[in-house]
Amino acid sequence: MGCTQCPRRCGADREKGERGYCGAGSGIRVAKVMLHPWEEPCLIDGPGAGAIFFGGCPLHCVCCQNKAISHGDVGETWDRSRLEEEILHLAERGASCIDLVSPTQYAEDILCALRAVKDRLSIPVVWNTGGYENADTIRACRGLVDVFLTDFKYGTAETAEKYSAAPDYVTAATDALIAMVEVAGKPTWQGDRLTGGVILRHLVLPGGRRDSEAALTTVARTVHPDSVILSLMRQYT
Repeated sequence: MGCTQCPRRCGADREKGERGYCGAGSGIRVAKVMLHPWEEPCLIDGPGAGAIFFGGCPLHCVCCQNKAISHGDVGETWDRSRLEEEILHLAERGASCIDLVSPTQYAEDILCALRAVKDRLSIPVVWNTGGYENADTIRACRGLVDVFLTDFKYGTAETAEKYSAAPDYVTAATDALIAMVEVAGKPTWQGDRLTGGVILRHLVLPGGRRDSEAALTTVARTVHPDSVILSLMRQYT
């Protein structure tokens, strides 16, 4: 059966060596594993988040800050057992959370790995995504993922087409956000550290104030303000 793990549903037969639009083939490509001290502050405690950066991406945004990873062929190919081992190793090294960065294209394998190790973790699992997700995949994360760290990149189909070749982005991200709030619930805390809930990031693009207003208006009409933590980013200034 062809791949349908992201909203593009490109149909690539990855088990037979075909690569999807995202660039992923068979196996799980991992570009980097690290204790990441520069993640969202409410996820950090001690040496940092236990970040696993997955190779490839279903969006390929023109302004991607991780282009070598998302657009290239960087890293090693792992099986599920290796992923399970590395998740547990990060927890042993003092990670404040397991930070799964750009997991969408490997969702099935990642969720299987989490089922195998979740009962041995005492730290939150974070699904760190560009927001371009199938809602059914997000619902499959119930009981396995504690925090959704998601982008809501665009407010209009035109902007999403221009920068990510994904005119359906707003629809897909809206449906996914609804599912994230259903699965994670309202934010929960242990002191200053987030243990559950949804963090929603939006990057204001150059000259993009009106699109940002449209994006945030869509979010405000979709979920209750108390159900998400907003991270409004302005790197371009």
